[in-house]
Parts: sequence; structure tokens; C-alpha cells
Amino acid sequence: MRRTVKAFRTSKGKRLVYLTAYDYPSARLAERAGVDAILVGDSLGMVVLGYPSTVPVTLEEMLHHTKAARRGAPETFLVADLPYLAYATLDRALFAAERLLKEGGADAVKLEGGEEVAEIVQGLTRAGVPVLGHMGLTPQTASLLGGYKLQGKRPEEAERILRGALALEAAGAYGVVLEMVPALLAKEITERLAVHTVGIGAGPHTDAQVLVFHDVLGLYGEFQPRFVKRYLEGERLFLEALGQYVREVREGVFPGQEHSF
Repeated sequence: MRRTVKAFRTSKGKRLVYLTAYDYPSARLAERAGVDAILVGDSLGMVVLGYPSTVPVTLEEMLHHTKAARRGAPETFLVADLPYLAYATLDRALFAAERLLKEGGADAVKLEGGEEVAEIVQGLTRAGVPVLGHMGLTPQTASLLGGYKLQGKRPEEAERILRGALALEAAGAYGVVLEMVPALLAKEITERLAVHTVGIGAGPHTDAQVLVFHDVLGLYGEFQPRFVKRYLEGERLFLEALGQYVREVREGVFPGQEHSF
């Protein structure tokens, strides 16, 4: 049975599992594996669409992939990212959230930022939109943070991230993602918040963990962050299988008698 926002609000301290999924087959596998929540992240821009960052991803692209993931995982809690600038104002955020929830079938939306987006989060939650926050490394604005690198090493950075997480909770967010922050900072934030935290590159002390589907299965070979654990060398296995298919067709081995009518 699909989890509810209330279930996540009362899950503090439990070890929850989030996983990204961007289409029908990946979401179907995630649901069958038993994850607690699926994130249709705008990281699809890089691992599925081939963009250099998450910035080019549009609302229409997010909607397209959210619909597909929902069809693949009808019984799993589904969170969809609000793409870059889709929440620059409350009106834009409400428009984007309405489409992702009503048309896409998402259960909640995620947005990046702390104190600077707290008013937007408050407006969304007042309208009945469940919101997952996101602090630490925020990929949509990574260039402002100096690139894809650890955040919160300096005391002033750590204080900004802590204040942001507290502001998101106060604004009504049902949880907060902590990306690429020191483990001890993530531990402190997790202990300070009543809502659950979701770590990615944030150590073992968060309430939940999230990884990218393609990273877990080794399907995205361009770059492997330190915090990723590959559970399968999928790219190598896929290339071996595809290479065998190519050879068998060229050598006349496939299709054989058993594949013919």
C-alpha cells in the first residue's frame, strides 16, 4: 500500500529508502524492490537526456517522466522535482505543482533552497501541496556554490544549511534532503529536525538515503561520485550483451530456427 505524507511525518528515526526513477521500467523495478519512495529527480536531465546539468530540464519534461514513473509504480509514494525557475514565484510554483500532482500523479514535489524559498514552501503547503526540501549541494544553483563539491565545511556554511533546514521544516516541508554535506553536520541537522532527513553523500546518520537509479546499477559511466556505491556494473554487462547481439547478427547466428515462425 502506498505510503502517505502522514506516514513519512511519523517515520522519524526509521531507515527509509528513496531511489530515483525516470521511466516505466525503472520505476517498476524500484517498486518491486520495495523502496519506500521514488524521486523523479531533475537529474534525469543528465543521466537520461544528456544535458550538461539539471538547469535545462523543463516542466514538460518533468511531467512526461513523472507520468511514466507513476505508471510503473502505482503503489509507491512518488516525489517529483520542480525544475529550475519553476518556483521563482509562488504562482509559478503552484502552477508547476498542480500539473505534477494532477496530471503526473506525483504525491509530493521537491524544491531546492532554504530560507530564501521558505515563503514559497509555506504557500505550497497552505494550498495542500506536500513539499520535500533540499539543502546542501543544490544542483540547480551549483555554479553559485562553486561547483559540485562538498557544502558546509566552513562554520558559516554549516550554519546557513542548518538555518535553511529549520526554515523548511517551519514552512511545512514534510522532510529535507541533505546532499553532499559532512556527516556530522547531517547528524546535527537530523537530531534538530522533527521531520525526517534524506541523505545523499551526507553520511549514515540521516533518517533515509537516496541514490540515483543509474548510479546504483552502474549505468552512468561518465562520473561516479565518492558517495555512490555501485551494486552492479551495468554498463559493462549491457555492452557485453549488446556486443554479442551485434556479432550474432553479423555472423548469421541470430535469428535461429527457434526464433522463426
